[in-house]
Amino acid sequence: MRLKKISLLVAIIVSFFALQSCSNDEGISSSRVQLKLIDAPGDYIEVNVEIIDIQFNNSEEEAGWKSFESFNGPISVDLTELIAGNSLLLTDEIMPVGMLKQIRLVLSDNNSLLIEGATQTVHLDTPSAQQSGLKLKLETNLEAGFSYTFILDWNVQKSIVKAGNSDKYNLKPVIRVNSEVNSGSISGQVVGNLVDDTLETAVALKDVTVNVYAADGVTYITESLTNENGDFVIHGLDTGAYKIKIEQSGFSTYESIETINVTIGEISEVGIIELVIPEV
Repeated sequence: MRLKKISLLVAIIVSFFALQSCSNDEGISSSRVQLKLIDAPGDYIEVNVEIIDIQFNNSEEEAGWKSFESFNGPISVDLTELIAGNSLLLTDEIMPVGMLKQIRLVLSDNNSLLIEGATQTVHLDTPSAQQSGLKLKLETNLEAGFSYTFILDWNVQKSIVKAGNSDKYNLKPVIRVNSEVNSGSISGQVVGNLVDDTLETAVALKDVTVNVYAADGVTYITESLTNENGDFVIHGLDTGAYKIKIEQSGFSTYESIETINVTIGEISEVGIIELVIPEV
């Protein structure tokens, strides 16, 4: 009986280490990759795009493209809703370690635009090159056991081009890519009051464009819109110093006096930004 118990114990120990070995082997050979979509806003009420596939490539060869298995497409999204910290998770996948060189978004031609003052959306013509895949360079070496979140910052204003004097619009996506593992964020709230300059009577301001510049105050980096609570979050910023500028109708132009320091993996909170009425 004692011998049987010892044999059983040995079998359990062997099984445990065998499971641990498999788990470790899996961890050594894989990493986690997420793709999140956000919007750098434009002067449009709606920008609706349909993504039918998302692919990745570990080489420069055209034959090397593979679809993300975790992408549940096709999906339609209004890019104007992806502001103030809102984002759309496109993929969440366990991938082999090694170089991840490129990704591409494959779009359909089922895209539309709603302009301010219009009652109906208009079709967004999508060039065949964009439908076959918008390529984005990552050039990231995936390491074992690490998680990587790539922020796809779609600049709507630069992505929509009016076709001459016609009423037609073309969709030519402009997307900035950064990794959360190598970036930080800036968040805050924008308020204002057209009655007086007291913070006590100020109200949250919606749809205010918050522009981010380099420390020199001249080099434009990116932008975002405030939500209904006046809140904004700007993701995907490299470590460094930045300034914020806001130009809003009815208020004096705001520019941060001190630079805002951004650190990898952290959110730099700037608090409440109060826009004041201009002096007459």
